[in-house]
Amino acid sequence: MSGIAQKLDGKIAVVTGASRGIGKGIALELGAAGATVYVTGRTATTGRLPGTVAETAAQIDELGGTGVPVVCDHRDDDAVQQLFEQIRTEHGKLDVLVNNVYNSPAAARWLGKPFWEVPPKAWDETFDIGVRSHYAASYFAAPLLIAADGLIVNISSPGAERYMHNAVYGVAKTALDRLTADMAHNLADTGVTVVSLWPGIVNTELLQMVPAGADGKRVVTLPGEGSYDLDEAESPRFPGRAVVALATDPHRESRTGNAYRVADLADAYTFTDVDGRIPRAD
Repeated sequence: MSGIAQKLDGKIAVVTGASRGIGKGIALELGAAGATVYVTGRTATTGRLPGTVAETAAQIDELGGTGVPVVCDHRDDDAVQQLFEQIRTEHGKLDVLVNNVYNSPAAARWLGKPFWEVPPKAWDETFDIGVRSHYAASYFAAPLLIAADGLIVNISSPGAERYMHNAVYGVAKTALDRLTADMAHNLADTGVTVVSLWPGIVNTELLQMVPAGADGKRVVTLPGEGSYDLDEAESPRFPGRAVVALATDPHRESRTGNAYRVADLADAYTFTDVDGRIPRAD
């Protein structure tokens, strides 16, 4: 993305769930813009999927920002509180909070299933990490964000407005967008902006495990939703560019309380994905 390099010098950001996937892409773009980025997640050592908080932080350093890895289980309120106390001690403010953490491998077990085949534990998994975790992080971060006229970005989904994946997923994303609207209501006149961000199909490390077919294309089929060519998907850094655009927009408060597709923000702020495209599949 042209024209943003180092515009976030001196800014402090937290990206939850940034060992890999969308969170990592967002953390890298904030770092490339010069921010100090606290990278949180449970992954301290590489497992079945690549990526750790330390590896993401190191890549942020390479891009010109400052990466701070923090191993944090976002189901543990004490650990989350300690994270923001650390930021209070080290900086006294927070400019950007990106609530992204989500248990994608667990959620993948229930894709395309009717509600009577999705057990109550799936509800708990989806709401604990994906709604409650975002509320908890915002709760502890709010005083620091208010001190900086900051920005909260909740990573949500078009599943908030139409059927996607299963009933639990849709209800959780709808709840998250309602949380965005209500937090924005509470934060009115504080200078803090709160938005939901809707990425499309993102070529994360999990989806990169999908093998190519005989025609050389990597296609993922979501039951009841359709098939998607992953070579046409967004890179994880595309939503990151949306976050940077919001963070550097002096008029972003006009957007508070609302949800935005990444592609629509790309049109509004004139940025592209890393390959120059504006992917639009969701």
